[in-house]
Amino acid sequence: MVCACVTGAALAADYPSRPVRFVVPYTPGAINDFIARLIGQKLALSWGQQVIVDNRAGGGTTIGTDIVAKSAPDGHTLLLTATAFAINAAFYPKLPFDTLRDFSPVTQIGAAPMLLAINAQLPVKSVKDLVALAKSRPGQLAYGSTGSGGSAHLMGEMFKSMAGIDVAHVPYKGLAPALTDVMSGQLGYTFGSQLALEGPLKSGRLRAIAVTGKTRLRTLPELPTIAESGYPNYAMTAWWGIAVPARTPPALVKRLRDDVAGVLGETDVRERLTGQGIEIAATTSAEFARFVRDEIERWGDAVRLSGARPD
Repeated sequence: MVCACVTGAALAADYPSRPVRFVVPYTPGAINDFIARLIGQKLALSWGQQVIVDNRAGGGTTIGTDIVAKSAPDGHTLLLTATAFAINAAFYPKLPFDTLRDFSPVTQIGAAPMLLAINAQLPVKSVKDLVALAKSRPGQLAYGSTGSGGSAHLMGEMFKSMAGIDVAHVPYKGLAPALTDVMSGQLGYTFGSQLALEGPLKSGRLRAIAVTGKTRLRTLPELPTIAESGYPNYAMTAWWGIAVPARTPPALVKRLRDDVAGVLGETDVRERLTGQGIEIAATTSAEFARFVRDEIERWGDAVRLSGARPD
């Protein structure tokens, strides 16, 4: 035990000894990628080592996640975790890894609600209007998501269930193609981050009508929540964190957590994240571990209530 502690402390003191791989189980360009690159760039400056962001999308994030689960527990492979990390534990009957057993949580970065955005040509200005339109055209409207089992999928299924509407789910490999089809009119709506939707909203090709969280966004205070719009029990928020392979020495996990927390405390980082509606968390590893367990249970309830299944 003493040897293990000494070894872990030595690893933490010398860390990192080579470039660090930061696996992002999502396509480039969206909010997940933005967060990883922002934090990775700052860590690289602090460490004097490269932090290489490695986008490994696919399988509802399971491909990239599995890569990290099977990596050496030496702190040189990080995983950007997000809401799907918890959802998948309940959504998929079988995963190539154990969400709780095969990872050591480092810290929660932060959380933010998503926006419900519609095709700008739809005769809709509110959630009430969207529900009325969907009920007048049963089975004719569809919404897009970043893939089966992702947060946008579950947000959409919960909305369907609570509103009692008949709309189709169309999964995509990332938000960009879903946005393209919403803007072209092939789909009625989607759920996405403020960052991802910023351009289409400014150009008038999309219209945001609500946010998915419990409270309004400070960056878009005019947008009501879905809860305010007639569905008081609707509250679904996306989040992000960092994890490493299980059996990573606790001293190294703490070093990582402290370094990431230091980055999250930098003024320019805080401004860039809060500018996208993200509430910064910077939790301890133990707090993040408890949060992940609670999220698995909470999203499991959402999966069961919505009836969502892998496509």
